[in-house]
Amino acid sequence: MSAALRGLGISKGDRIAIYMPTSAEAIVLMLGAIRMGAVILVVFAGFGAGALGERVRLAGARALFAADVTYRKGKDVPLKGIVDDAVANAPAIEHVVVLHRGKSQVPMTAGRDMSWSDFLALANGQDDSHVELEANEPAYILATSGTTAKPKLAVHTHGGYQVYVYSMAKWMFGLAPRDVWWSTSDIGWVVGHSYIVFAPLLVGCTTIAYEGALDHPNAETFYAVVERNRVTGVFTSPTAARLLMRHGSAPARAHDLSSLERVFCAGEVLNAPAWEWLQKEALQDRVPVIDHYWQTETGGPVVGNPYGVAQLPIKPGSGGVPLAGIEAAVVDQDGNELGPGEKGIFVIKRPFPGLTPRLWAEPERYASDYWDRVPGKTVYFTGDAASIDADGYVWFSGRADEIIKIADHRIGTIEVETAFLRHPAVAEAGVTGRPDELRGQVISAFVVLRSGHAPSQELKQALLQTVRTELGPLAVIGDVHFVNMLPKTRSGKIMRRVLKAVILDRDPGDISTIEDEGSVEEARGAWEEMRSEVTGSPR
Repeated sequence: MSAALRGLGISKGDRIAIYMPTSAEAIVLMLGAIRMGAVILVVFAGFGAGALGERVRLAGARALFAADVTYRKGKDVPLKGIVDDAVANAPAIEHVVVLHRGKSQVPMTAGRDMSWSDFLALANGQDDSHVELEANEPAYILATSGTTAKPKLAVHTHGGYQVYVYSMAKWMFGLAPRDVWWSTSDIGWVVGHSYIVFAPLLVGCTTIAYEGALDHPNAETFYAVVERNRVTGVFTSPTAARLLMRHGSAPARAHDLSSLERVFCAGEVLNAPAWEWLQKEALQDRVPVIDHYWQTETGGPVVGNPYGVAQLPIKPGSGGVPLAGIEAAVVDQDGNELGPGEKGIFVIKRPFPGLTPRLWAEPERYASDYWDRVPGKTVYFTGDAASIDADGYVWFSGRADEIIKIADHRIGTIEVETAFLRHPAVAEAGVTGRPDELRGQVISAFVVLRSGHAPSQELKQALLQTVRTELGPLAVIGDVHFVNMLPKTRSGKIMRRVLKAVILDRDPGDISTIEDEGSVEEARGAWEEMRSEVTGSPR
């Protein structure tokens, strides 16, 4: 692969974009490019032309590698048309290499496009050796997943990143050469880079690359993969856990999961009810289910429970403790460090090897967005609200700009969503604040029900009572909307700013990172239906 890239005219420092599903070809391309000093930009093979084109332009990529289709729930999802539209607005692209997987031919632009086999043939006679690189040179660029309106292109370097993901593979996840490891993420996300591709291979264990939905063709698929491959460790998301929870624990009972030793979750907070279901019902308390926390910018975990060193007691709903090398604190808006249990902004006091050292093409934004946000302090600003308890465990309550203020009291979106999940009918919940003349804000909730439950006024009252029981009278629920799906990024994070835009009847901004645009319309429809019931006005 390195030799073929040289044959294409790619050399050290050139950027290449990869718009491919999680597949052997894509992973080998990532490794081959980094081996010869090219900088990779992987874009999730599900983004539209606008998101792909923007990322390719910002990175200044010279070549774009794509598959003609990706597979999703039994369907071929075409990609080549998206590529053509994206490249039309990315003048730096000189070559488009297409891996043909589908049943039909796709249009190819002469002089620009080539097949995968023709690309590989360019390796003939080329140098296939590695390139020696200084530790701080970039290995890859990756856009943040997009809960904010404008994605940032984080840079990760060869030396620090490699040291960090390898260390955390051993300390946090306990990875060893004997493991069969399955991270259910996608190579388009930082988890896919770090714990599908690089860290497992650095450790020397077997890593599973999986393309598609975890509940297709049926609810047993996830468990069947574990059984068939004798998986020893799983890294998945709370979104995936809640997806499995919707189907109940019967699918898990149908499979031999005896090889499994531990399960890890990250991406959003693993709400205590979802943890309890996965830990106690699905896995019958046989293996630990461990939450942890990190970001695209951090490269690897920064808060967690060090399974590979000395596992601590699990506190359901907590992300764990700051890991080795991470000096963290919770501060208020004036930069004062807060005491145990006090809510504020989670910050990291000094750099560490996995932390992005810059944003591609935006040095000023790197300083302003991450290091100049806390008055009087130079600390890494995560943007997440949290508290740290007396034992040192970190409790995240949502993005700092998503905190809901009710009558001068602050409550995190995660706390309210967790309270909704306490009701056995609820599979998922997303909440946001909406203006209220008396209290400043009240809570608007969007709720997805588990299979076998239907919306009703009685159920709505029961949910309100559940939240009141969990959180007390502080959590004032203004309205509850039943929906079939929540607006999420394609990496599984709930896009609460979209819910807020729906509630406030304003443009949600860039939603190119959203998993299903239908979820926006569904949330909007649910809100408008409620509004028409209250006001008597037509939808």
